[in-house]
Amino acid sequence: MAKGYWVSVYRVISDPEKLAAYNELARPAVQAGGGRVMSRDGRVAAREAGIAHRVVLVEFDSFDQAVAAYESEAYKKALAALSDGVERDFRIIEGID
Repeated sequence: MAKGYWVSVYRVISDPEKLAAYNELARPAVQAGGGRVMSRDGRVAAREAGIAHRVVLVEFDSFDQAVAAYESEAYKKALAALSDGVERDFRIIEGID
């Protein structure tokens, strides 16, 4: 079965306090949903019109598990804490089997 991934690219962080509050709630929500953080705030070599923003990659055992974790009540609370504190591109993608 193909894995599922959350890919987040933070274009703008306008409220670091909201991001910190989100992180406190999101971490246990992701873990409870079976997610594993693979990359966060590491080095970025931007190429081909890419911009070196903060990137977070979370791996799940399946695409459906990744969607369910996003839709969980625990993660909804994290999103509420984040509110308008950042501008990000968030995607849930399916890996290659």
